[in-house]
This record gives sequence, C-alpha cells and structure tokens, in this order.
Amino acid sequence: MAGDQLKVLNALDVAKTQWYHFTAIIIAGMGFFTDAYDLFCISLVTKLLGRIYYHVPGAQKPGTLPPNVAAAVNGVAFCGTLAGQLFFGWLGDKLGRKKVYGMTLMVMVLCSVASGLSFGDKPKSVMTTLCFFRFWLGFGIGGDYPLSATIMSEYANKKTRGAFVSAVFAMQGFGIMAGGIFAIIISSAFEAKFPAPAYKDDALASTVPQADFVWRIILMVGAIPAAMTYYSRSKMPETARYTALVAKDAKQAASDMSRVLQVEIEAEQEKVEEISNKKSKAFSLFSKEFMKRHGLHLLGTTSTWFLLDIAFYSQNLFQKDIFSAIGWIPPAQTMNAIQEVFKIARAQTLIALCSTVPGYWFTVAFIDVIGRFAIQMMGFFFMTVFMFALAIPYNHWTHKENRIGFVIMYSLTFFFANFGPNATTFVVPAEIFPARFRSTCHGISAASGKLGAMVGAFGFLYLAQSPDKNKTDAGYPPGIGVRNSLLVLGVVNFLGILFTFLVPESKGKSLEEMSGENEDDENTTTSDSRTVPIV
Repeated sequence: MAGDQLKVLNALDVAKTQWYHFTAIIIAGMGFFTDAYDLFCISLVTKLLGRIYYHVPGAQKPGTLPPNVAAAVNGVAFCGTLAGQLFFGWLGDKLGRKKVYGMTLMVMVLCSVASGLSFGDKPKSVMTTLCFFRFWLGFGIGGDYPLSATIMSEYANKKTRGAFVSAVFAMQGFGIMAGGIFAIIISSAFEAKFPAPAYKDDALASTVPQADFVWRIILMVGAIPAAMTYYSRSKMPETARYTALVAKDAKQAASDMSRVLQVEIEAEQEKVEEISNKKSKAFSLFSKEFMKRHGLHLLGTTSTWFLLDIAFYSQNLFQKDIFSAIGWIPPAQTMNAIQEVFKIARAQTLIALCSTVPGYWFTVAFIDVIGRFAIQMMGFFFMTVFMFALAIPYNHWTHKENRIGFVIMYSLTFFFANFGPNATTFVVPAEIFPARFRSTCHGISAASGKLGAMVGAFGFLYLAQSPDKNKTDAGYPPGIGVRNSLLVLGVVNFLGILFTFLVPESKGKSLEEMSGENEDDENTTTSDSRTVPIV
C-alpha cells in the first residue's frame, strides 16, 4: 500500500507532530468554539426573552415564551445547521475545502451580529427576526462540521489523527463555557448598574428596560471569535488530498505541503494521472458500487450519530429539574430578570466545567490508544446503563434526599457521551470515505445527527409531559412521563451499541488505506464489518 501511495500523502501520514498541526487545530477549533457559543447561548436568554416580551400583568410567575415560540427560537438553528451540513458538505467536495471554509465563517459572523438586531419592538417582529437570522446562523455553523473535520483529518498524520480531529471538536466544550462566563460577566455588570426588585416584590420593575440589551449583546458577541479566525482560514493552503486526488494537481499539492512541512516533496503528476485513469470509470455517490463498498459504513455513521444526538439533546428535559433540585436556580419569582440570566449562566458553566469539557479531552487523550470503536462502544454502553439506572427506580430519585445521586448519574451519562460517541461520531466519517466524497458523507452523517437532536430536544419535550393533563406544562398536551421517556432513551442508547458494529476501526491507518483510493478496483477485500473494503 505504501508503495502505491503518493509521496506527498505519505509525507503527511508519517510527519511528526509539529507546529502546523496545532495551528490547524486552533484555526478549525475556533470555528467549533464559535459554533458551540452560538448554538448554546440561546438557552441562557430564553427566560429573559419570556420576561421582556411575554409579561402577563398580575400573573404569579414571570412571563415565559409560549411552547411554539420556544420551540422555534431553540430549534430553528438546528434546522439551519442540518441544511448547512448537507449543502456545504457537498460544496466542499465540488469546489475544494478551502474555498468553502471562508464562506461558512462569513455567514456565521454576519448572522451572529444580525441575531441581536430586531425589526420593530413587538414580540412577533422580534421573534420572527431572531428566528430568521438564527436559521442562517445555523446554516453557516452546519458547514463547519464537514469542512473542519475533513480538513483536519486530511492534514493530520495517521498516528495522532484521531486526537487532532477530536481536539477540534473538543473546542465545543470551551465555547459552551465561554458563553456561560460571558453571560455571567454581562449580567453581573448590568445588575450592578441597574438593580431591580424580585418579581414577587414588584413584577413590572423586576425587568428593567436595559435588560433588552443583555440578550442582544450575548448573542452578538459570538461574531468576534469567528471574525478573528477569518484571516487565518483564508491563508490555509488547500489540503493535499483534495488537490492531488480530486483536483488532480500533483505539482500544487507537493508545493503546498513542502511549504507546510518544510521539506522537499517530489510532484508525481504521472502517478496522479495513473490513479485518475484507474478511476476514470469511478463510481458516483449513492451508485450501486458505492453502496456495495461504503453503504454499510454510511448507515453506521448516520445511524449512530442520529441515535447519539437523540439522547444527548434530551438532556434539556432534565436540566431545569436538576438545577432547581440542587439549588443552583431558585424559583423564578424570587429573582429579577437579570439575576435569572446570571443563575442560569452559572449553572451551565459549572456543568460544562465538570462534565462536558473533561469528557471531550478524555477522548482526545485515548482515541489513538484504544481506538474509535472501543470508545464508541464503551460510551453507548455506559449511557445505556445510566439511563436505565435513572429510569427504573425513577420514583426513588425524586425524593429530595436522593437528588444528589440523580445529579451524579446524570453527569456520568453525559461524561460518557463526550468520552464516547459524541466525539467519535464526528471523527470517523472524516476518515473512512474516499476524498471525493469525504466532505459530503461527513455532512450527511452530521445532518442525520441534527435530525436526532431535533427529536431529542423537541420530541421528548412533548413526550416527557405528565400523562395527567392537569400536571402538564402550560400549553403542552399530555405525554408518557419522564420515567417512560428515560426508558425510551435507554433503548435508543442500546440501539447505538448495535449500530456501532457497522462502523469500521480507523486507528493507525492512512485515509487511503481506509478508502483504498490508490488500489485497483479488483483489490476489494471482504471481511467483518469492522474491516473496510478496499476501494
């Protein structure tokens, strides 16, 4: 295999870890930092939006967003992300990774700023504007998934590729944490400057007019890290794998990587043309030949990401109960509007610090040691165990003296999501498909995940409502209850274990070895589902 491989690609595979690897992680990772900040900061300000725009005079509790508005504000970015993953994933294979990479960032910068602007001051016009720009913000964020993963995997050496790609993804944890920390700073500053009574003491005065600036500033600041990265992205050379294997320009690939690696690399135009001639009758995406060689792998990456995100995003169901149970967020009527932003931000930051960030970096440390398959299996296994452990004795956990145990089990569930399938489902699709389909297939897998996120975040919001219609949240129909919802999530995680068997192990192998792009068509090998057919 090594003899058939282009020297420029072999040079990347065997390169020692050096400065350009870390530069690529920072450039790609800052995109994910921004993605996480933008996607998760909305949860910090939804309560504030309810108080400002949906205040009901004389009500016992502060105003909240109606269910359909809450679903739209929280979910519209997911819809945009799904569309962006498919579109920019496809475009990254058509035009090249670098050309498209800057586009996604500009969309994110413009829409982050625009999210904090409103046409009019009436609830309907403010929410419509917010949803419109959050959709297009999500569209830009969606493009970052396939492009960042593909660029990092194509730049990395084969020994530490898993750690590099998962380090890019792990920047999400810092983005979530940064959103919380910034919201704490802004809310503290506004609270000091514009003090207000609690809602129960004076409902109208508890939301000061200046609170309207708080949510706008929090949303708009998401543009800054993205804008700071734009210049660096524009200076990154196109990946050698795209230039050589897709654009078929060996000279440019060798020139770019000679500059990056600071070694002399021979341009092998004849070898590129030879590979190209072998592939002159190459199969297309979703052709019979593609499905034969990569169909099960694509089913594996899409299904596991879909199932993981159902469970991962359903955490929204239990966070408010957990935060209230351990006293992180007191009853809404005991706080003013800005104090509530502070308490929610503090809770989210602590969760990120204690559970989210460590899980991501455990994956970075171990992915090239024990492999993607083992981490994904272990993650889904423990998520299944903990979900059933929460669900079966659910009544036991609802007693006040047992709430801390519930919090510990809950935290472990999401630790093993991050030290598990939440990271590996991002890494593997960038490693196992041919270069000409790599970005597209990663985009399809990621879009499947976002579909699961919508099911998790909104399907279960309705499903987890009490079967007793007198006990449901305002505006929601009866559901199956939290206990039964947890049981369903346990089954979802167990299905994740089963579908993981369709995902091949790519630890220590070159991208061409995984996809077999340098091999003759006859050299297709067959083996168990964890060994990749050579294309």
